[in-house]
Formats: sequence, structure tokens, C-alpha cells
Amino acid sequence: MPIPPDVPALDRMLLRDDVYGRLRDAIVNGTFEPGEQLRDGELAAWLGVSRTPVREALLRLAASGLVVTQPGRSTTVSTIDDDTVREARDVVAAMHELSVREGVSRLEADDIERMRAANRRFAEALEAGDTDAALRADDELHAVVIAAAHNRALAAVLELFHPVVRRAERLRFGSDDGHASIERHERFIALCAAGDTEAAARLTYETWHSLAAAAASGSAA
Repeated sequence: MPIPPDVPALDRMLLRDDVYGRLRDAIVNGTFEPGEQLRDGELAAWLGVSRTPVREALLRLAASGLVVTQPGRSTTVSTIDDDTVREARDVVAAMHELSVREGVSRLEADDIERMRAANRRFAEALEAGDTDAALRADDELHAVVIAAAHNRALAAVLELFHPVVRRAERLRFGSDDGHASIERHERFIALCAAGDTEAAARLTYETWHSLAAAAASGSAA
């Protein structure tokens, strides 16, 4: 009997993405500091996985600029300067604007409800002081529109550059401005529900482009 290829591939994809996400978040939240050496064996033991998904995750993080890898030698957490964050932020803002322009007309009622549910989780996370949960809920909200855009190139660019601006998101959601994001989300969802692509695109670009590059890189504002 032929062996269905889908299930093993899906399990591997979920594991790979989970390892990547946990390492990315550990860098962004400061668990691993700039200049710190990352050893795949120690990381694999920490996460309870084999070295293979760890090595794959480190390659993805290197492509994003969050780590510096020297093949056969070492991998270290990179120091990201203002210009790097600013450039990534500008690309991310443009890609989110494009996702709105391509995705809003394809949104269904269920999509809008998923966005509203994500914003409710976002508000609950901020109220609880759980920045990690707020970041996840924010990702889930925007992912609805990104998926509706059906643009793999757009999604690939966001996957590459979004991690660089994640520190700025963390700082925003951990500050008073985080609560203002609840209302921005509500306006954004309302515009999407109304099919007002132009206004929704403008709002999402301004939201992402207003992330503070200097704060994200650790420099004085």
C-alpha cells in the first residue's frame, strides 16, 4: 500500500516552525543576548528536539539577520543597528500594505470574525501583562489578511524581515501604546469589513511604519 506523504511532512513542518519561533522569541526577548554563542546541541537539549530542526531554524534566523553563522565554527546572536531595523521596518510596512490591497476584497465573514477574536485575545493578553501572548494574537490577526492575499512572495518577504522588527513590537505592546493598538485593530477590522481597501491599507502602513527603529535596536531614542 502506498504511504501517504502528507502527514509526516506536516508534522515536520510544525516542529520546524515551532523551533524557529521559540528561538526567534528567545533572541527578541533577550533570553539570548547580542554576541552570545548559540550551540545547536545545547539548544536541541533545551527544546527537547534533535539537532536538525535547530540547525534549520538557525539558518532561517541567519537569513533574517538575527544571528551570524560561520559554517563549521560558531553561531552568535547578532547586534542589530538602527539602520537595519529601519530598513526591515519599511519593507514590513510596505508588505503589510500590499497584503491589505490584495487581500481585503477576498475576506469572508468568517475571516472578519477570526480577526475580531484575535483582537479580543490581544486585549486580554495586554490586560494580563502577557506580551508574548499579545504578539501571538497580533500575528494571528494580520495572518488572516496575509493568507487572503494569496501571495507567496509577499509572505516569504515578511517571514524574512518581520523578525528584525519584533523587538519594536514587543516594546510597543509592553508600553502604554499597546492599549492604543487595540483601538487601531478595531478600526482596521472595521475598514476591512466595510471593504474600504484604501483606508485599511493606509492605516496598516502607518501602524507598521511608526514602530520605533532606535528603540528596537536598543539605542537611545
